[in-house]
Order: sequence, then C-alpha cells, then structure tokens
Amino acid sequence: MIILWTIASFVSGSLMFSYALGRIARRDLKEVGDGNPGGLNLWRAAGMPLGIAGIALDFLKGYVPVLLFLRANDDYASSYAMVPVALAPVLGHAFSPFLKGRGGKAIAVTFGVWSALTGFEASIAYAVVLAIAMALDRSLRRRTAASPQSDALQVVSGMLPMAGYLALRGYPGSVLLFWLANFLLMAYTHRRELRRVIPFLHEAEKRKGREL
Repeated sequence: MIILWTIASFVSGSLMFSYALGRIARRDLKEVGDGNPGGLNLWRAAGMPLGIAGIALDFLKGYVPVLLFLRANDDYASSYAMVPVALAPVLGHAFSPFLKGRGGKAIAVTFGVWSALTGFEASIAYAVVLAIAMALDRSLRRRTAASPQSDALQVVSGMLPMAGYLALRGYPGSVLLFWLANFLLMAYTHRRELRRVIPFLHEAEKRKGREL
C-alpha cells in the first residue's frame, strides 16, 4: 500500500504544470532566467496570471496526494511509513521523467507537502522565515537587484529554523526525518547558486574544473 501511494505521489509531483503552461504561452522556461521550469520563472516569462496558476498547481501536486494519503491512513500520520509518500512529490518535481530527470527547484511543491503534513502550520512558519530573510536581504543590498544566489541561500537556510520549530512543537521523529530529507533535496536543487556564495563549495567546484 505504501509503495502504491509513493508511486502515485511521485507521479503527481512529476507533472510539470508550469512548464506546460509556458509552452502553451509559447515560452520555453528552460531558456528563461535560470532555466527553472517552475511557477516563478513562468511568472517572469508569461506574466502574473499564468505565474500564479503555475505556482498554485505546483503547490497542489504536493498538497493533494499527501493529504489524501493521511486521510485514508490515519495510523500512518506519525509513522515513518509516511516519509516516502511525503517526499515523493518533491522528488517527482526535482527529477521529473517528463523533463528527462531535469525538473525544478521544488519550492512550491515543498510548501504543498508541508501544508498537508502540518495543517499549514509549518508552511506558514517557513513563509514567515523567508519573508524576514527577504526583508533583511533587501535592506542590506538597498537599491541593487536580488540575485539568484541570495534567493537560493534564503530558501535553503530558511529551512534550518524549521527543525527547531518542529521539535519545539512536538512533531514526531517521522516529520523531522522528512524535514532532513527535504532540506538536503532543496540544497541539491539549489546547488549551482549555493556554490557561488558558500566558499568551500565554490572552491570544490573550481578544483573539479581544473581536474577536468
């Protein structure tokens, strides 16, 4: 049963709605901005209405399968068996077979999964952390435009306080394990930007380039 739910959740996450909407608007999101086939890039490429639609659909493909799973399997709500089902939509988006394994950064779908797991509590907390980080970043850079590197750093580092929040709120170990897996996956999907702002990653990338 868990395997079937995990497969269904992965398929849901792998449906690249934003990319498809971009193609309908005759824009290839892989050629826009940082090439991310997600809702924010769709917003930049095709405008606010399609961008909001893409973000909403990306959110729902994480929210709906996990919510349905939890409602159909109350006993698994705090079980470690929940973890692969919750992680599957994020993996599906990040490694979508419909884009030959080159998916998106999985921000909206992450919000969707956390909303289903915690009744929106953790996703709202994460949104507040990101809003504070964005405000601090904006005040520091003043009139200069935000960079993909600073955005990535905010998104990934913004997940760190969530671990403490979840622990303080008494969430079970299964939710904390999902947080760890989600954090590592978000770090991976933002790896290119993080390499430019985290010194040891940048040095590792340069050494790899010299070896090649």
